[in-house]
Amino acid sequence: MATRRALKAVLIDLSGTLHVEDTAVPGAQEALKRLRQSSVAVKFVTNTTKECKRNLVERLHSLNFDIQEQEIFTSLTAARSLVEQRQLRPLLLVEDSALEDFSGMETSEPNAVVIGLAPDHFNYQTLNKAFRLVLDGAPLIAIHKARYYKRKDGLALGPGPFVTGLEYATDCQATVVGKPEGTFFLEALRDIGCCPEEAIMIGDDARDDVGGAQNIGMLGIVVRTGKYRVGDEGKINPPPYLTCDSFTQAVDHILQHIL
Repeated sequence: MATRRALKAVLIDLSGTLHVEDTAVPGAQEALKRLRQSSVAVKFVTNTTKECKRNLVERLHSLNFDIQEQEIFTSLTAARSLVEQRQLRPLLLVEDSALEDFSGMETSEPNAVVIGLAPDHFNYQTLNKAFRLVLDGAPLIAIHKARYYKRKDGLALGPGPFVTGLEYATDCQATVVGKPEGTFFLEALRDIGCCPEEAIMIGDDARDDVGGAQNIGMLGIVVRTGKYRVGDEGKINPPPYLTCDSFTQAVDHILQHIL
């Protein structure tokens, strides 16, 4: 295991960690302000595919979070980058509100499938179109494979079950670009200019947020908000560096014990 260095950066999940839909996690705004007053860089990393980055920033501002668009690294951004690198024409299985982040991209006569969270499009006809494309050799690109996420009315299916269904039906493996993939975290850290041993991740998903971050050498803190369920910290190995009741408690620990 690499030697730990002085903390330079904190990566923070958004949905379930700072807010759940249009409701902020209690105390999160003030905790973020306190963290910003320290010496560490802050970046927000999210798997959300329900809305474009511009809409996400507007939502965060309405909840009184001082977060700028350039501070957010999304799995939509990572997916677009991969598609452009491969010069693909994707069938985009994402919500209409997320399409803005793919504007200007050629999508006629698709030769690839890009799938995120798209409840309004997860019907038999659309999934069957994706199935046929992949069966004919089109690459399957999953923006992420989260099993579920937290809404105001409770837990809801994420894109993972639908990606897995297409994998099963076509006997192929999707390329995953979002959390918990190591390349996603490394790209976010590259923007800041630090290595994994100098960073810590805070999130409500033990597997995708914390497990993915720790797999590349970061420290990880699980918060018991959002999608967290009792016992989640026991589902990853190594276990989280720390489990906290909330983002506020995670920030308190960083400021008191790490900085």
